[in-house]
Amino acid sequence: MKQLALVIILISACFSACSKPTEPNKNAQQAIRIGLAQAPLNLDPRFATDAASARINRLLYRSLVDFDEHSLPVPSLANWQQISPFIYRFKLQQQGRIFHHDAALTADDVAATYQSFTQLKGSPLSNEFANIQQVKVVDVDTVDFYLKTADPQFPSRLIIGILPADLIKSGHDFAHQPIGSGPLKLVSWNSQLVLERVVDQQIFSFSEVKDQTVRVLKLMRGEVDMLQSDLPPELVKYLSQQPEITVQSAQGANFSYIGLNMQDALLSKPEVRLAIAHAIDTPAIIMQVLVADSRQAGAILPPEHWAGNAALTPYDYNPKLARELLIKSGIQLPLKLVYKTSTDAQRVRLATIMQAQMQAAGIDLEIRSLDWGTFFDDIQHGKFQLYGLTWVGIKTPEVYRLAFHRQSIPPKGANRGQFKDAKLDQLIGAENWPAVTQYVHEQLPYIPLWYEGQFVAMHKGLVDYGLKADGSLDGLATIHRN
Repeated sequence: MKQLALVIILISACFSACSKPTEPNKNAQQAIRIGLAQAPLNLDPRFATDAASARINRLLYRSLVDFDEHSLPVPSLANWQQISPFIYRFKLQQQGRIFHHDAALTADDVAATYQSFTQLKGSPLSNEFANIQQVKVVDVDTVDFYLKTADPQFPSRLIIGILPADLIKSGHDFAHQPIGSGPLKLVSWNSQLVLERVVDQQIFSFSEVKDQTVRVLKLMRGEVDMLQSDLPPELVKYLSQQPEITVQSAQGANFSYIGLNMQDALLSKPEVRLAIAHAIDTPAIIMQVLVADSRQAGAILPPEHWAGNAALTPYDYNPKLARELLIKSGIQLPLKLVYKTSTDAQRVRLATIMQAQMQAAGIDLEIRSLDWGTFFDDIQHGKFQLYGLTWVGIKTPEVYRLAFHRQSIPPKGANRGQFKDAKLDQLIGAENWPAVTQYVHEQLPYIPLWYEGQFVAMHKGLVDYGLKADGSLDGLATIHRN
């Protein structure tokens, strides 16, 4: 806390003493500049799993289905009707049906997008659509999905951005040269990602600024116009006191957790996982280190979600019980564990606090902070013992299949810890979500932490930006300079 206070003092001193920034040219003034803690990695919606990519892809592409404020599926590109338990018909609406390369979006593009999952290598989302037997084009506006087994929740799965069929066929590099039909389109992607809003040619530039202090300085000096999330509460409070900065906050829904390698001999023991859960004082971290509107989590989906579970009892901080559990499982204390995280200062700070808390429980936690690309690659390939990540923008309980089903082990899904449990597989298959969330809470393939509150800090000249609980950047479709 003292170190961060010193940082704030240094920011103030630097901002007061440094020379005023040079006046930007007119073209730069027209752009709305966003500072990101991490740049996107992959702008192909069939492959992207990191938070930054997912947020940008929502702006670049449109999907058949989206979700309302209650996380219930609603039409986006298409309305739908259930023809039979095994057939769903989607009828494209007229709005949003022009791709960024000026071709019309038709049923052929919808079919090609979902059919491509059967041929993709390495897509972590392919398993999500394994139940599709056939995608049949009825006419230019209509497509039918034939399923292998009945699925009442099927429409809510169709949230992949639609790609042009001709470019899919030619092997276009969507990961780096995205072409969709969303409200924003790609201009360039070199040192910065530059997008343009289709309706009015408003330019947005996204730059990666990993250091949180530098991000704040850039905002205050007018080098960026907007920051969202990924700052400690002291800096958010500091920004809210600046006359030229507006700060909005909202309750968050993104789930932060500790992932565990279930193939590890120590972590495969339920008593060890339970001991780790009791070794973390989550409420203290939320109160002291996280931004406003953060709250303790029990499951991936928050309790207000239709598939949430408000009845889950949070794990309390009980280092004495944690020590007893470890000793009971035959472990000689201290238990040495390795925790991987990114080099982001706030993530390292959180890891350091958990490291100190775990000492009382007889756990010696070694922290390894890696640059984002290396860190995420290690997690995807199972090169970890413990790690910290956040599920962002999750709307459906299918995330439990993606994260925990034995058929979702990478590259077929995101079961990175390789949790294999026949009972959980059966509960997921039956879509018994209350039982799934309860069982996951008991078995602890993840250690639940919190839903971090959301905030945006921007210059007061920017208006009409709607802050979302999932931290999406959807508000860029409407934001403008006053």
